[in-house]
Amino acid sequence: MRAMRMTALAAALITSLAAPPASGASLRDAVAPIVAREVHALLPENTAGGVAVAVRHGGETLFFNFGYADSAAKRPLSEDSLFNLGSLRKVFEATVLAEAAQQGALSLDDPVTKYLPELRGGGDITKVTLGELATHTSGLLLPQDHPPWPAEGYTRASFIATLKAWSAEPGHPPGTRHTYTHAGYILLQLALERALGKPIGTLFAERITAPLGLSSTLVPERGADTAHGGLTATLLARAVQGYDENGAPVGTPGNQQGYYDFPGTGQMFSSARDLAAFMEANLGERPAPPALAAALVAAQQGRFPITPHIAQALAWEVHADAQPPIVGKNGGLNNTSTYLGLMPARKSGIVILVNRGDQDAASVGRKILRALDPADP
Repeated sequence: MRAMRMTALAAALITSLAAPPASGASLRDAVAPIVAREVHALLPENTAGGVAVAVRHGGETLFFNFGYADSAAKRPLSEDSLFNLGSLRKVFEATVLAEAAQQGALSLDDPVTKYLPELRGGGDITKVTLGELATHTSGLLLPQDHPPWPAEGYTRASFIATLKAWSAEPGHPPGTRHTYTHAGYILLQLALERALGKPIGTLFAERITAPLGLSSTLVPERGADTAHGGLTATLLARAVQGYDENGAPVGTPGNQQGYYDFPGTGQMFSSARDLAAFMEANLGERPAPPALAAALVAAQQGRFPITPHIAQALAWEVHADAQPPIVGKNGGLNNTSTYLGLMPARKSGIVILVNRGDQDAASVGRKILRALDPADP
């Protein structure tokens, strides 16, 4: 029964997609069935939520939208719907870091205390470098980084105090082991702001989103309005309703969650259209200032082995279990699941945005990328 329902949904979706220009018809005809087949795993049986997909292949970008931005209101998803990106934001910090390093404004080997002297006098945090923060090799891991999720959060002052008191796990000093950490990227944000003299939102805007024409990618300051995430009324009208893995609503459109209560720590919002442009730039297929173009490439390079076939780059992960390698980053909360994947050798890429939590968008994205080559018209 479920397979029949999914087949009907996929067929309805494919026939409802906007007609492409004649020059792209054959590519869309080839790619659409692949996307529809693999996205089945992310589609809810109770119709709560949906999936927005952007595919770059053969020099073209195609958009596919499944389901609802808000199921109760029957508001369909589009490539302009706004999603909370979760940890997909980290690739933006990594890009700022890579560009600043190439310009000589800082070094990946700089200790974080060079830019945050308030951490001096602490313990193991004084041994941590910017590059270790960006590659999740600092060893920094706080209770707020993993389940069971605590209730307590941080002000800036309490975060600094916690870092000064932090000790690395015995036998694993900074730089020796891969440990995924959200706290490390909050600390990297503070270091970038201090090193470059501007708030992180301004750095994103000046160095990435404005040069690439990303008009719907931002980190709003939530303040006391955590329900709506600080989005303007215009942007809020485009924000999706988030759902948990079982389809129950979580929060309201624009909802933000987090443990850090100081400027710049809000969650990033973007659309499939904007992320498609960012994807194109990462593939070298969208004009970008030379410094930014070089930084995008530098951030994608593997720097630390996670497994024999997976390497950690600056925020990105490089999957080389099959050839050619896929460079990707996923994100997620209890009401959103996101993925951006690149196959640089083929100039192919994918964006997947799901307004349900705990969905494996990364696996689906990699399957689609691997299946694209036979889809060449």
